[in-house]
Amino acid sequence: MAFSLNKIQLIGNLTKDAEHRFTTSNTEVTSFSLVTNHSYKKDEKWEDEPTFHNCVMFGVSDYLKEKLVKGAKFYVEGRLAKRNYENKEGSKVYVTEVVVDKFNIIPLSYMSTENRTDDYNHFPNVKVENPEAPEDDDLPF
Repeated sequence: MAFSLNKIQLIGNLTKDAEHRFTTSNTEVTSFSLVTNHSYKKDEKWEDEPTFHNCVMFGVSDYLKEKLVKGAKFYVEGRLAKRNYENKEGSKVYVTEVVVDKFNIIPLSYMSTENRTDDYNHFPNVKVENPEAPEDDDLPF
C-alpha cells in the first residue's frame, strides 16, 4: 500500500451557530461553517480573501455545543472528505467537507498579546510563539 496523507488544520471563526442532528442510525452529527482569511497586498492596501469550510463532527459534548456559536474562534484538525447525495429535485449534489478529529476553542482574549497569560499548555494543539523568547544574540550558542 502506498503512503498517503489527508490532513487539514484550520483556525477560523464560525459563520453561524452550529447545527446538531441525528442520522437514521441515531449517530449525532454537528455541522458548522468555518471561515479563514488569506491576506494579501493589492495596490498598497491589504485585502482579505475569505474561504468558507464546511465542517462536521460526531458525538459532540453538551459543553462544546454551547460554544459552537457564530463568531467563535476555533482550531480544527481533521481530514477532507467528499460525498454525494440526491436532493429532493432528483439532482446529484457533491459535497466536500472537513471531518473534524481534534479541536480547540480559542478565546479572543488569548489571541491579543496584552491579555495573554503564560499558560500556553492550555491549548496544546495551537502553536503560540512565546513573547518572552530571547533574541538570537542572547542565546549562549
